[in-house]
Amino acid sequence: MSAPFDYGDEATDFLARHPEIEAIDIVLTDANGIGRGKIIRRHELAGLYRDGRHLPSSILGLDVTGQDVEETGLVWSVGDADLRAWPLPGTLVPLPGTEPARGQVLISLYQLDGRPHGADPRHAMAARQRALVADGRHPAGAFELEFYLLDREAGPDGRPRPAAMALDGRRHDQTQVYGLDDLDGMQPFFGPVYAAARAQGLPLETLIAEYAPGQYELTLHYRHDLLRAADDLVMLKRLVRLLARRQGMMACFMAKPFAGLAGSGMHLHVCLNDREGRNLFAEPDGQGPPAEMLRHAIGGLAATMGDAMLVFAPHANSWRRYVSNLYAPVQPSWGINDRSVALRIPAGPAASRRVEHRPAGVDANPYLVGATVLAGIRHGIALSVDPGPMAQNDGFTSATPFTSQMPADWRTAWVQAGRSDFLREALGSDLLRAFLAIKQAEIGRVAGTIPDTDYLLYINHV
Repeated sequence: MSAPFDYGDEATDFLARHPEIEAIDIVLTDANGIGRGKIIRRHELAGLYRDGRHLPSSILGLDVTGQDVEETGLVWSVGDADLRAWPLPGTLVPLPGTEPARGQVLISLYQLDGRPHGADPRHAMAARQRALVADGRHPAGAFELEFYLLDREAGPDGRPRPAAMALDGRRHDQTQVYGLDDLDGMQPFFGPVYAAARAQGLPLETLIAEYAPGQYELTLHYRHDLLRAADDLVMLKRLVRLLARRQGMMACFMAKPFAGLAGSGMHLHVCLNDREGRNLFAEPDGQGPPAEMLRHAIGGLAATMGDAMLVFAPHANSWRRYVSNLYAPVQPSWGINDRSVALRIPAGPAASRRVEHRPAGVDANPYLVGATVLAGIRHGIALSVDPGPMAQNDGFTSATPFTSQMPADWRTAWVQAGRSDFLREALGSDLLRAFLAIKQAEIGRVAGTIPDTDYLLYINHV
């Protein structure tokens, strides 16, 4: 097959600009959002762009531990056959902090005959974006990245603890939300992160000390191509993890690493533009109630949220994040300038009107989140779904009758996802089958593990 993209001289130009680079990481994002692939040598890059690179089908059928899940239909039932990986244009970048110097390029998988592989998460999001563009609606937006910085070694109690300040080794055990001193104390880390983001062309913007000791947020600038915004998030997450490791810290992307403290979200800000770049979510007169298209988009997101929660909360730990009054939504609510809801319309000028989609944890796969959100928006607009009354600063406790309900737990979410025609259309049947099988294997793994709480509660008392 020929290359699916017109790469021009991307590989040749990159190597000419970076004679120091000796190898390149080729990175595929699997269903769990984990980067998998190979490290190729410098002289192999031209061949990757010319001919692609063979990778086994099982790479899309792995659980979170890297074990094959036969039930995905991607392992021995197809002989673990080779697929062909192709690089994604614009993602070939240096990988700062590596020695010897390496680069990085994102890849996507195709059948040997050139068709996009149905179990590749990025293809699912690309298909949902194409469907909206065909309607004359162009998705734009950006993701936010919340995470913890932890010490590499456990604390005296044997548990993870927030990292000491990189500047002077200070310890902090307070929730200094928006605290500038905490940000200053971590500048020896965040300075290189911003420099590396510039080198990679990532539109990295605001840094915030979040709602727990050691928790931070990085925001990315809006893209007029939402698929590229998901690539940004994938690349930023990998960059933060790599640079934290090189500074003796661990970047933690669990949704809820500490009981009683805030979890980490992956909020998606999204709007639809017309072909001329005008925001279709903006009120026609620049004021007044939300525009009709925005209301219907919110209605579709609310109506499909229950079916999609396995995407937004894919792991056992994900469900610990949904606690009232800790900035994670507990109902499919919506509101204006209200952080207690799942679907927030931020304050600001009409031209920037958008939905902030808040249910997904930072442990979710951004391509699956993007595909599901775009499908929910299109569903709402196509069927003119009414979102119902908005929450009045009571998104955690509102008794409003919602068009769907969030599942009570992880396994219930898995069952609901498996019955969902909406999710089958949003992700495609091949990807949904693989995702459900991978999650079923993880559910079984967790169920078969005896947690410490069992010993604490029962060993001496029953």
